[in-house]
Amino acid sequence: MSHTYPILADESSCASDAIASPASSAGTVGRRRVLFVVESGTDIRLVEGLQQISSLAILARKIRGGREISQQPSAPVAVSVGPSSRLRFAEFVFRTLIAKRDEYDVCIVQGYGLAALAANSAAKLTGKPTTMLVCSAIEEYYRCRVSANDPDHPYRGFENWILRALARLNAWSGAGYVVLSRHLEATVRAHGTRANVCVVPAYGVDTEVFKPAGISKAVLKAQLGLPTTGALIFSSSRVAPEKDTITLLAALAELLKANRNVWLLCLTGGHEKFLQLAKEFNVAERVIVNDAVHPVRELPGYYQASDLCVQVSRAEGLGFSPLEALACGTPVVATATGGLCETIIDGVTGWTHVLGNQADLAAKIAEALDNPEERQRRAANGRALVCRDYERNAVFRALAARIDGMVH
Repeated sequence: MSHTYPILADESSCASDAIASPASSAGTVGRRRVLFVVESGTDIRLVEGLQQISSLAILARKIRGGREISQQPSAPVAVSVGPSSRLRFAEFVFRTLIAKRDEYDVCIVQGYGLAALAANSAAKLTGKPTTMLVCSAIEEYYRCRVSANDPDHPYRGFENWILRALARLNAWSGAGYVVLSRHLEATVRAHGTRANVCVVPAYGVDTEVFKPAGISKAVLKAQLGLPTTGALIFSSSRVAPEKDTITLLAALAELLKANRNVWLLCLTGGHEKFLQLAKEFNVAERVIVNDAVHPVRELPGYYQASDLCVQVSRAEGLGFSPLEALACGTPVVATATGGLCETIIDGVTGWTHVLGNQADLAAKIAEALDNPEERQRRAANGRALVCRDYERNAVFRALAARIDGMVH
């Protein structure tokens, strides 16, 4: 069943159902018809960016207990929701792409898992241009389960083998990739692909929204109901194997033990689990947690009010939170890993710390907080980097050019 988001279709949706199309308007005439296949949920900023450059429809796997799109789009978007089972969703994607081949010009499929294999296989039969949009290294994220030792996300060798096999099958069958970073480009090339790999950091950063505030941080903190004394450290990382929450909380404990007047603000889904972990480290009284806020209307204000943004990860495809913070003039401390190494350059655009080293993280946070002029210099360099390489409009122009090139 097809619909306009956020009303969800029933899991029994099948390929014979029509792919809903956005209402026609002067703004969509002549634009490419893009079908976006979403296997693991997607960000509202990517969806709205695709809406602006194409006539967009979405095939999404049903996310039980979650959302297919992180927030409700500001304009209607056609979404057809398929089964929650990855295998059944892949079958749904394959049949739909073949049955509705005349209703789209380009297929963009998320990642290089089962849904991508289904889309690439359908493309062999339909001849429709199809590309994989890679935002994270799936198998790299999965291997983080070994270090995380999380009973809710156990590591299983055979599952890792399946992910690696899917990566190689898609490298063999796929016609191309769009990846967010050079790190991800190296990842997909290591799978053995000979196809075109295009680096486009979609969805980019809207530097007219994410920008330095015109008022003091103290005033902003008061307006948002945040502590107005001490240093406010911002983190948006959810509790997941690829995010190193343990090291972050251990570093906070070290800072507090050293009598540092610091607060940690975490806005993310699953914040209840984050707070529970904070209690285990005896730092809950200095942790402010809440659910994720709207990424355009509300989030910039929290970056602007914060004294420091910290991104602590075991693996990262690119990492947009540090880029958004820098665009707001807020300095960043980040793990030296994955795509973060391309944006957070120690001594230039921020501070980096050694993966899994809580003492090094605490020391880098303390160094940043103790040097306001250096914080300002590195944050200014960071904003210049974001404006040059990650500005939202430029990113989506590049993606539109890539889509147009696929058709030609």
